[in-house]
Amino acid sequence: MLSITDLYVRYEDGENIVRAVNDVSFKIDQGENLGIIGESGCGKTTMAKSILRLLPSSGKITGGRMDFITQTGEECNLMKMPKKKFNRKIRWNEISYIPQSAMNSLNPVYTVGDQITEVLREKRESGLTRKEMRRRIEELFSLVGLDPKRIDSYPHQLSGGMKQRSLIAMALALDPSLIVADEPTTALDVIVQFQILKKISELGEQLGCSMIIITHDAASVAETCDNVAIMYAGMIMEYDISENIFSAPRHPYSKGLINSIPNIKLAEQKMVSIPGSPPSLRKEIQGCPFQPRCEESEAICKEELPASTNTGEDSFYRCHVVAKRSSSG
Repeated sequence: MLSITDLYVRYEDGENIVRAVNDVSFKIDQGENLGIIGESGCGKTTMAKSILRLLPSSGKITGGRMDFITQTGEECNLMKMPKKKFNRKIRWNEISYIPQSAMNSLNPVYTVGDQITEVLREKRESGLTRKEMRRRIEELFSLVGLDPKRIDSYPHQLSGGMKQRSLIAMALALDPSLIVADEPTTALDVIVQFQILKKISELGEQLGCSMIIITHDAASVAETCDNVAIMYAGMIMEYDISENIFSAPRHPYSKGLINSIPNIKLAEQKMVSIPGSPPSLRKEIQGCPFQPRCEESEAICKEELPASTNTGEDSFYRCHVVAKRSSSG
């Protein structure tokens, strides 16, 4: 349904250049959930906003291709589609977005119902009456586990979890085929985080839509996603089905992320952290970007960027050491 090939995104402010996304490629099929994991600043949100063409004025897609198949079977190159057509045909109708912070995404002077009504009024060409729109919002609220009476509430009258659910309802308003959820549990407590991610996963399965879920929480991705992409320094370092990523990760960075997940079944387990910090994307990176933090690095890791090594039809990793070990073993 969505195929992204060799995507590059830069932020430019005068002479300052931030290489936010570098050579990212992946595919997502109808009804599939893709989890994207990585530390802050690794390019997850930039990649997500590129799909919906929501980058700020300083952000520019400098290379790559995005192919998308609509619900009617039309094949589109999202990067070459005229802006007006993209806004009318793709954004929210075909691909919707759940932003990071519900606290900052809802207008405080309008009721939640009015804000969802605006989506229906602006995007739906069939022309629903006001009564039909209200009925649709009541259905959406029930679907996401909100009391329909909350339609007339202002954002400040809702808890954090309720605000996030209302944004999920807004994302579902026009029955999109793909939902991009950008860290949808930010600023919520652990219990509510689990409830929100579980609800998103259930809705995707129930409605048959695909989802891209961006998060720091690797454990939640293991429960909700079919495939997983591990991002670091603007690149996908490993891509595979969820079961393989969490049972037998190949890339040292993937191993570090998964080893940092606490296991309540192992009372004596010690938390393992990855030493150091991610590299600055303002500078050209020579060699493997993870090399300064990697305990397995060799001389070649400092000199050459590792190419993608395919491990299946749609699975790969970027690591000199693992590739060398696999070829010799």
